[in-house]
Amino acid sequence: MVAIGGGTGLSTLLRGLKVRVPHGGGLLEVPAHAPLIADLTAVVTVTDDGGSSGRLRRDFNMLPPGDLRNCMVALSEDEGLLAQLFRHRFGSGGELGGHNFGNLFIAALTEMTGDFALAIKMSAEILATRGHILPATQRDVTLAARMEDGSVVRGETKITASRQRIVELTLEPPDPPPPAETLEAIARADLITMGPGSLYTSIVTNLLVHGIPEALGAARGTRVFVCNLMTQANESLHLTASQHIQRIYEHAGRPIFDYALVNTAPISEKLRERYAAEGAEETVADVERIEAMGIRCVAGDFADEGDVVRHAADRVTQALLELPVRAAGAAAAQARG
Repeated sequence: MVAIGGGTGLSTLLRGLKVRVPHGGGLLEVPAHAPLIADLTAVVTVTDDGGSSGRLRRDFNMLPPGDLRNCMVALSEDEGLLAQLFRHRFGSGGELGGHNFGNLFIAALTEMTGDFALAIKMSAEILATRGHILPATQRDVTLAARMEDGSVVRGETKITASRQRIVELTLEPPDPPPPAETLEAIARADLITMGPGSLYTSIVTNLLVHGIPEALGAARGTRVFVCNLMTQANESLHLTASQHIQRIYEHAGRPIFDYALVNTAPISEKLRERYAAEGAEETVADVERIEAMGIRCVAGDFADEGDVVRHAADRVTQALLELPVRAAGAAAAQARG
């Protein structure tokens, strides 16, 4: 399986998926006869230029480690002391203020080895992750967004802070290459997911890497879009689920999904009001429009509510892992017909 994305959305998904990956001491608690994942790879965007990641990127001329570090912690065998240490952020005061320990650890390994991808691999081994973690590209790239007023905003932090709606996203320099392992993982995967996460800065960014859209278009595995529960003010405000997919297709240059997993359960009024204050709203699940695009919908209750609303990792995982079995059964039936 390959999971593509970035930000907290991908980390949430990975926490559900890792339960189904045999590793070392065996499985975590799963239902009897549950589908399992023999091999899991996360492909993670590397365009963050804010916070601790942005500071390390500027000071050490390295790729931003934050999203990759979050995925490592999510996939760690035991989210105990070591995982907590990787999440630890230093308090205010001094040059370490605001830095994340895990980011500093990856920076140290990068400086020691001279290889960012190797530093990620070594860090993942230390955390005993139940999967592989790959950057979408190892090139130093900058996001550039053309806004609805015709202006161009450069840098992920500035793009996210802009009040203009994004029309088109590009990378500078364009068409950076992916690691060979990324394309190989996509080619051999039985199941490929994209999302959830910020439409442009966590999802579309991966499709701007040379070869990834082509690999997804040619993939033999079942390809699934995991739609966001809520929209974002400048990235996806007022966009329905099908419009999310349309924006992704515009940047991919081809259809790349067989299924779309969408939440159809209502979000509580209390949380809707909270998100509305931030310029966000519940993503409309326009199932008929999605299916008119040739994409089969998996609709259901996939939301967990707390202080914020997140995907219910266990229910999403169960729904996702049933899809390759369903696809294989349909193919067998068609062959018999």
